[in-house]
Amino acid sequence: MARPPARPIALTARRLRQTVTSFENGTTLLAGLARRSDELVFETGELTITCPNIAGARVPVYEVFAENAYRLDWFTQDLPTVRALDIGGHIGCFTTALSVQRPDARIWTYEASPATAAFTRRNIDGNGLQDRVTLNNEGVTSYDGTLSFADNAGGSGLNGLTAPEGTKVIEIPCVSLATAMERAGGDITLVKIDTEGAEYDIVLPSDPAAWASVQRVVLEYHPVDGHSWAELKEFFASAGLQVVLDEPVTDRLGTAWLSRTPLPDPA
Repeated sequence: MARPPARPIALTARRLRQTVTSFENGTTLLAGLARRSDELVFETGELTITCPNIAGARVPVYEVFAENAYRLDWFTQDLPTVRALDIGGHIGCFTTALSVQRPDARIWTYEASPATAAFTRRNIDGNGLQDRVTLNNEGVTSYDGTLSFADNAGGSGLNGLTAPEGTKVIEIPCVSLATAMERAGGDITLVKIDTEGAEYDIVLPSDPAAWASVQRVVLEYHPVDGHSWAELKEFFASAGLQVVLDEPVTDRLGTAWLSRTPLPDPA
């Protein structure tokens, strides 16, 4: 999720507090952080999430499970059915959280990085979600084929356009949004996109009519040369989806929630 930068001391204090208040094994996690363990296992009470012990991988765990960043309780409360695309699945935080919030959910998860997708698989299987979640180790873009992808590896959430300079570039398989929807049976009701700048190539070339079944969208938008958040808003409006909540960090970076029907203000 897009967040303003926090001062290091304030961020450290917040993370320490969240570690012991949001996870059942907080003391064990603190010990693992202090020892610089290769992996951490976060226990939420309903889920067990295995995560590489690097900042770029840990952040989404805290955002989803300690901060309720996606507001899934509010955002999915009145959906009769949840058939979701999770595009940019990272290690599976959104996917697994949605599976708990909505036990009826059927989810198709796309994660481009092979190294990260290995953790996604572990978290899907480790929580017994194989029958409800289909994992695809592929990118999503404007076409079917392959693409060059900057893979920061190690489970980092900073890949693609936000990967550090010098990151290894690999060739990965990719599909269009239309193909991803077709694989799911064409009746997707919820779409989540967090693809570090690739959202423009995923959304803008797609056919607005392809979104007809989609009732809710939550996405992170990023600063990309030649594009703006206004373009995405205009596209979604043409597809019948209106912004119900926007949390900007800057005018080009933030998180937005869109819905086909009005929603009450989040608590």
